[in-house]
Amino acid sequence: MTKLTLFFALLLLINSFGLKAQVDKNSPLFKDLKKQDSIFFERGFNQCDINYLENHITNDLKFYHDQGGFQDRKEFFENTKKNICSNPDKKPIRKLDEASLELFPLYDGGKLYGALQKGTHNFYIKENGDLGFPTSTARFTHVWLLENDIWKLSEALSYDHHKPQSNKEDVRELEQLLKTNKVPALGLGIIEHGELTRIEVYGTLDTNTKAPYNTIFKVASLTKPIITITTLKLIDMGLLGLDEHLYSYWLDPDIKGDEQTKKLTPRIILSHQTGFPNWRYLTENNKLAFEFEPGTQYQYSGEGFEYLRKAIESKLGKSIEEITKELLFEPAGMTDTRFWWDENMDETRYAQNFDKDGKPITTYKYYEANAAANLLTTVEDYGRFIAFVINGAGLSDKLFAEMQQQQTKIRENNYFGLGWEILTEFSNNETLFLHSGRDPGVSTLAVFFPKSKNGYVIFLNGDNTNEIYEELFTKYLYTGKELWDRK
Repeated sequence: MTKLTLFFALLLLINSFGLKAQVDKNSPLFKDLKKQDSIFFERGFNQCDINYLENHITNDLKFYHDQGGFQDRKEFFENTKKNICSNPDKKPIRKLDEASLELFPLYDGGKLYGALQKGTHNFYIKENGDLGFPTSTARFTHVWLLENDIWKLSEALSYDHHKPQSNKEDVRELEQLLKTNKVPALGLGIIEHGELTRIEVYGTLDTNTKAPYNTIFKVASLTKPIITITTLKLIDMGLLGLDEHLYSYWLDPDIKGDEQTKKLTPRIILSHQTGFPNWRYLTENNKLAFEFEPGTQYQYSGEGFEYLRKAIESKLGKSIEEITKELLFEPAGMTDTRFWWDENMDETRYAQNFDKDGKPITTYKYYEANAAANLLTTVEDYGRFIAFVINGAGLSDKLFAEMQQQQTKIRENNYFGLGWEILTEFSNNETLFLHSGRDPGVSTLAVFFPKSKNGYVIFLNGDNTNEIYEELFTKYLYTGKELWDRK
């Protein structure tokens, strides 16, 4: 049998087998191999960690490529070093299309010994930190074997290589729209059926430098959903109560003698019923005070989220950064998100903020966490977060359902749940959950639909955004026109 014939025979066998035994995407095995794929290609392919590859590839590797031919282990490493890792200034990068991933277990006498993994991946050429648009896309099938409890790649098929069919006209229109409105950059993430399927960044960081695929945006109040899910995870673990009174753990000095502090709970804070102003510095005397009885009506408040953060940190004896990393960032795969300008912050990827006249706003670097604002993240990371939330965020069914309940009414068909604004009565009986963020030179939005499990993330680093949102809502996004028409 020729190598080409063997290639197609294997492909046919795998495709036939896959129709019978695909693993559920929420199963531990699927998640384990998905993680293995991510680490293998990020470290081995994207970062050229040859030692890692050598320890996670079997000695008899067989690699079939529809354009590069057959390679054994020796040829594979020679080609990797020569074609993938020889020029760090012009480096091929591989990104998985997560929605395409499938997994089929291999058993022998009832014992798991391996798995077949199928999917689609996109390839980029990284130049000066910029990934730009995919240069090619292809399908893959991998055979993973368990050797001494370590997953190792045994056989790999890479096929159907072709150039992606990007709509260059849409790209030109969007980039011109940004220029017209004096907003340098747009980050757009699309979630379909619970999977992050598209990550696109248009424009520039600072009107000159092209914005890379992994541009870091400040996202203002999109920090609050992060704190919401962290809080709900603590509640699910029994470390905090949804209706637990917080005064035992934190009392703000401005309201220390006010009996209404005893009414503050995570539920009241997450649904914006604290009675606090948005920020105390916006009041006449710059002091925190109750403007109405907690739990009686809605009023958006960043102060409430900061109050919650301080109570949680006091009760658990850990910082919100530590708690969120453990309970949210790591499970959701968010590796490029931070609360402040820590030592790992890559300033060369930061999208500078601009005012309505297109003039740069001085960048203020902050060095402590704020539960209501200032999160630094990428479209990919926040898109992963929204997909994580859509799929239940690892919460119990009961608490996940409670998060989506209408806790307080804002106006007709408009409510606030636990951490999310809710809009009802969309087409197809959809309910929309959203949160926005707004600061000088910052306009961000995250939206998801629990029924269809679709959603999107929009990041902008300027003030003139209405026309941009209108174009996105009416032309590019799922149920977007209906959302825009309701504004």
